[in-house]
Amino acid sequence: MMPYYGGYYGFDPTYLLVVAGALLSMWASSRVNGTFQKYSGVRSRAGMTGAEAARKILHSQGIYDVAVQAVRGQLTDHYDPRTKTVNLSEPVYASTSVSAIGVAAHECGHAIQDHVGYTPLRLRAAFVPVANLGSTLSWPLILLGLVIGLTPFIQVGIWMFVLALLFQVITLPVEFNASGRAVALLGQIGILQEAEVGDTKKVLGAAALTYVAAVAASVLQLLRLLILFGGRRRDD
Repeated sequence: MMPYYGGYYGFDPTYLLVVAGALLSMWASSRVNGTFQKYSGVRSRAGMTGAEAARKILHSQGIYDVAVQAVRGQLTDHYDPRTKTVNLSEPVYASTSVSAIGVAAHECGHAIQDHVGYTPLRLRAAFVPVANLGSTLSWPLILLGLVIGLTPFIQVGIWMFVLALLFQVITLPVEFNASGRAVALLGQIGILQEAEVGDTKKVLGAAALTYVAAVAASVLQLLRLLILFGGRRRDD
């Protein structure tokens, strides 16, 4: 007997939604890597490293309790509000490129958000435990519901998936705002010249696409789950 997929026999056409989401994520990842590499070869005229730019940005905003340190890896840059550290990947920390300065400034944007009490950042931090729970339990619950034939498990699993998706949605304004702050300050305090700021916008814009693509991929996955299991209660 051919397998049954929420009203379809044989090939599951909803799988195309997963493929579309994966392709979108791959494109966004390729775009950010390509853009970062392109402008990694463009040295800033001021000759300032990513670490130096980060410290200058933080001090310009009266922030002296946030440390700037190097971490291993590439594009592993992040701001940790728990330890008050701007963590820059090794290629960013010591590089004088436009890409490095842009990424460093973006992470400083998060530090500034934390310093001023930016509401979406606080909301995202508060939502982390819920999002972790959702991402951890969603698929196990859905698969368990399928194996033992209990629809409530599937439905709870889908709601867990929604919680993880909500975290991704909340992340969008946080990331866009951090980039906006970064771009504005780079020009205002003279770290980059006007043309260089434009290049930085391209780097940060490409990075923002990865977050948008992640949300889109999750929405497509959620749509697939709803198509497959949304009418299950009526069919049972």
